[in-house]
Amino acid sequence: MKYSLRPLTLITALMGCLIALPASSHGDVVPHAVDTSSLKQLGEEWREENPYRGDKAAETIGSSAYNQNCARCHGLEAVSGGVAPDLRKLDIDPDTDQYFLMSVRHGKVRDGRVYMPPFEGILSQEAMWAIKAYLETRRASLEQ
Repeated sequence: MKYSLRPLTLITALMGCLIALPASSHGDVVPHAVDTSSLKQLGEEWREENPYRGDKAAETIGSSAYNQNCARCHGLEAVSGGVAPDLRKLDIDPDTDQYFLMSVRHGKVRDGRVYMPPFEGILSQEAMWAIKAYLETRRASLEQ
């Protein structure tokens, strides 16, 4: 049995593929769970400063969590490709800790458009601070 496609059908099929490409090229956007069971648990009250600063175990967990949940917008190893801010440029001080935490917990919305989704209820406080601990290690790559 011989099959043939009419030119219009073929063009329609190809256009459908081209339209679907941008949507699928962004990758898996489902947030990934982060196992922080090996870290000191922080409890219910949100910390004002990163309790994991300089903690190698937290930095390792933060690296994995960042690459699974943040890199699609902020770039691999926190090197932005221009879509979202380069997170290596976050200053290391308590004010930045609060800015980081509020941004991750509540997301970023401007003019009704969501630029970054909120991660509160998706990532634990431990996961968020572990990501911040990892990002602090990436700042050194700017200084080299």
